[in-house]
Amino acid sequence: MSFSLQTILLFLSLACTTFSVHSMTMDSSEKETLFRVMETLSSDRNWKASHPEPCNPGSSWPGIECKPAGRDNHLHVTRLDFGNPPNPTCKKDATFPPEILTLPFLQSLFIFNCFKTTKTTLSIPSKAHKLALQQLTLKSNPALVGVITPLISSLTSLQVLTLSQNHLFGKIPEGISSLTSLIHLDLSYNSLSGSIPSQLGSLRTLTGLDLSYNSLSGPIPASLGHLSLLQKLDLSSNSLTGRIPDSFESLSFLSFLALSNNKLSGQFPRGLPKLRNLQYFIMDDNPMFTSLPFQLGRLAKLQELRLANSGYSGPIPWSFSWLTNLTTLSLANNKLSGPIPAGLSELSRIYHLNLSRNSLGGVVPFNGTFLRRLGRNLDLSGNPGLCLTGSQVTETAMLGVGICGGANKSVSTMQQPFGRSNGASLHCSLPNLLLFTPICFWSLYQLLL
Repeated sequence: MSFSLQTILLFLSLACTTFSVHSMTMDSSEKETLFRVMETLSSDRNWKASHPEPCNPGSSWPGIECKPAGRDNHLHVTRLDFGNPPNPTCKKDATFPPEILTLPFLQSLFIFNCFKTTKTTLSIPSKAHKLALQQLTLKSNPALVGVITPLISSLTSLQVLTLSQNHLFGKIPEGISSLTSLIHLDLSYNSLSGSIPSQLGSLRTLTGLDLSYNSLSGPIPASLGHLSLLQKLDLSSNSLTGRIPDSFESLSFLSFLALSNNKLSGQFPRGLPKLRNLQYFIMDDNPMFTSLPFQLGRLAKLQELRLANSGYSGPIPWSFSWLTNLTTLSLANNKLSGPIPAGLSELSRIYHLNLSRNSLGGVVPFNGTFLRRLGRNLDLSGNPGLCLTGSQVTETAMLGVGICGGANKSVSTMQQPFGRSNGASLHCSLPNLLLFTPICFWSLYQLLL
């Protein structure tokens, strides 16, 4: 078998590289810093005694990555993971060690479920501006408290910043806007307050922004519409007010938008159909008190639409029948009226439909196949003007709506009909009478015969 000269040179290069890495050692000062960090965080073992050379391939620690850097013939720590086995777990009184951010070649730091009992803060040393840190994730640390230090802005190489599920409070520092390499910013599940800094709109490389489950207030900054690469935006469970900014029409890559459980109100942006890649629109629990916009039906890629408990009135737009990729539609607990659009029965991918607690009326337009497919995932209860035909009733469990009987008579599935002494019955519930549905008119006519 013959080898080309290029193959031989490649083999020799790899062999030399492997030999070179195995012969490298850690810088002594960096090693001592790492030992002090481990002493602060973990009590799994005596790391210095059991692993005196943390980066050596034969005795490296779990949760650590080391690579050669520069021309100093040393291995350097580039990644550290703590909290979840097989990575080092944290001792009961662990606190955040600021020295960890002086490791000069550290690129990624992950600390999960580590600070549980002893309160600690995120402290950033003055030397941090020299770091090459690209990813900082401190997540699920109930004893990590305090404000997000303004010195966070010194970590200028950051691409991912996740400070989720801690007990951080105070305002979001405006200086985060200087982290112009950020791709993902997650500050969710804390106790942050104040307004969303408009300066966040300058993070033009951002693809994910999650500020959910805080106590943020005020309007949504229009500047967020400048985040032209944004794919996920979650501002749910805050106290945000005002309208959805018209500038959001520029978020052409947005696929996930969650604004639920806020105090938003008013009209939707006119340019809503420009969000052509939107797949998830979750906006329950807002005092919108407006009609559902026809334009929502033009979001062709939409898979999940949740607009429950928000005071919407008027009809369900028939354009919703165009949402052929829809799997979930929740419009529960609003003030919607009129018939259910017949076209919804043609949505072959839908598996969850909740139209309960509205004022919808007329015959339910779903055939047996549709009713069987959704089963218990279909909720039409609390709409006294709706009714099912006899054939529909045989295909589904009780839905909490009236039954359309023979000769266009209907009887409520939720209560007994009230009748007359001569045997004539009024096959229409009282709420239906109040809505004056066609079925009720026919029932009244039968009584007068």
